Amino acid sequence: MRLQYRLVASSRHAFSVAVGLLVAVAGGCAGGATPLGAGSNGNSTFHSSSSSSNGAVDASLSSSLAAFNDAGPCLVCGITLTADSGSATSGEPNTKVAGMMYTDFPSTPVLDGADTDAGVLDGADADASEAADGADSDASVVTAPPSNVAALFGASSQGAQTGGPCLIEPELGALYPDNWLRPRFRWVVPQDENIFELHLQIANQTNPLVVYTTSNEWTMPNAMWDALRADSYDEPINVTVRGGVLAADALTGEALGSAGAIGIAPVIAPGTIVYWTPTSGTALKGFAVGDETVTPVLQPGQITEYATTCIGCHNATPDGDYASFSSSYDQWANGFADIQPNLTGGLPPWLGAAGRAVIETGTLGIHTFSPAHWTAGDRIEITAYNPMDNADSELAWIDVEATTAPAMGILQRTGDPLHAGAPSWSHDGTQIAYVSTNANMDGRLSVGPADVYVIPYADKAGGTAAPLAGASDPAVSEYYPTWSPDDRLIALDKVASGTTMYSNPLAELYVVGAPNNSDAATVASVGRLAVNDPPACTGMVSPGVTNSWPKWAPAVGTVADGRKFYWLVFSSTRDPYSAGGPQLYLTALVIDGAGNWQQFGALYFWNQPETEHNHTPAWDYFQIPPPPPAIPH
Repeated sequence: MRLQYRLVASSRHAFSVAVGLLVAVAGGCAGGATPLGAGSNGNSTFHSSSSSSNGAVDASLSSSLAAFNDAGPCLVCGITLTADSGSATSGEPNTKVAGMMYTDFPSTPVLDGADTDAGVLDGADADASEAADGADSDASVVTAPPSNVAALFGASSQGAQTGGPCLIEPELGALYPDNWLRPRFRWVVPQDENIFELHLQIANQTNPLVVYTTSNEWTMPNAMWDALRADSYDEPINVTVRGGVLAADALTGEALGSAGAIGIAPVIAPGTIVYWTPTSGTALKGFAVGDETVTPVLQPGQITEYATTCIGCHNATPDGDYASFSSSYDQWANGFADIQPNLTGGLPPWLGAAGRAVIETGTLGIHTFSPAHWTAGDRIEITAYNPMDNADSELAWIDVEATTAPAMGILQRTGDPLHAGAPSWSHDGTQIAYVSTNANMDGRLSVGPADVYVIPYADKAGGTAAPLAGASDPAVSEYYPTWSPDDRLIALDKVASGTTMYSNPLAELYVVGAPNNSDAATVASVGRLAVNDPPACTGMVSPGVTNSWPKWAPAVGTVADGRKFYWLVFSSTRDPYSAGGPQLYLTALVIDGAGNWQQFGALYFWNQPETEHNHTPAWDYFQIPPPPPAIPH
């Protein structure tokens, strides 16, 4: 049986624990960048300059496991966001020394599944002195390659130079955060191939890593990953995968597949990701970036505010303690539930009678918070408000602490006659981005013109609505805006006008400059993200793989040479093993001190249940229970 493990920080990676906010969004129901060079599978390759300094942001973990109860299936709504702000440079630096050669990779090939007792973590049949590496995708024991497998494969020039395995995990051109769960390499197998060679070469590593396996995947042991991420960040990792047909101790049909580079960042990706799944009943689940399993966060049966069977449109309060959501109660009213460890489901003590009456009134839907307006006496929610007797959806503010009326008012949007949906509040609390549209506003953005507009908050007054540059093309529907943690960038979805915005396979991810950005021209060079495109060798193309629901990490990682690292999570249906269901992926955007942007390929979160539909991720510091205990590896 295949085992999974949780990343444990070694002494060279001592991460501090930060408690804050994570916003999760429920969507299944509602809903010149520097180009990377082409690898042999048609995807991107990694380019990087070296650096001997490292900055890291705090990691977020919590301390106990919550109960998780089943609920019936339903259809909900939406997307929303909120996040903590600022960049971070704190954290223990890695130990990499310029010019030093490291021996983190073994000098002899790893024979996956072979019980060698040689001190190398080599496979699924390991005894008590060797932890299994989880390499087998179908949970069966990996058949060990023959001892002469290296000689059978021969030199790298041997065999056909095309037609071999298609690497899908990681995608070529991907950048690992320093605290990523131990890497898993996974490939799509060409017909008849039954044995494979994975080869990693790094300039500051004395030995290449060579792995032979009969499986279509191999997962790096924790000890090796801990050493590698400390010693070889900012180094291109050249990856090749070859395959062949092994029969009667003879190798035929040998062919090179994917070949290109990946890399490791000198910073971590902080915080916690919480996402929504409708599989086996609606639920919120979550994990920190280094976790190898996911943890239950909230299900309808845990909510004490009122009885409901379905939740969606969820986020979190900026203190990270309470989930805010829409539910099937009273035509999709909003509500709050405690998500702190051991306290899941309870009402917040600050919720006033008048504020509660407003949020429990139906058809509020997608909503957002800002850390700048979340202190005692100033706890404000911004929501898309659609009164039952009015087809027009407006933006409303709600004072959730209010004990007497009025607890709600409408934000002015001067100059915009259309409906308003999917609001997103900047972290500094000064601006609100939203979707200006005449599409159906029942929580899901359906069909209709849609552009991203921005208004000032102005102490609940609102103001003049201005179209967002790069996100207001009448030929395109632009929607689901989300502010980067420094309020410098806005990520969003685009799809051709006249088609639905809800769960559209043709959706693609874009990044534009936020209003009042001092270097808008530089940011404008980002545009359509290269990560929209799956590896060409899969035969999948974008538009066509439902790239949607982007959310930023809660902080920008910075290093001494001036680079800034922005991490972005999104949902996509590109996984060939998920039967067309959405899964979660990570990518990075990096800007250097000269204003040059660099984009990267996709990393698949292999800790998520692949048989479930995993939608609408959101990313911030969120005080959720930890995942189930993992076995050290």
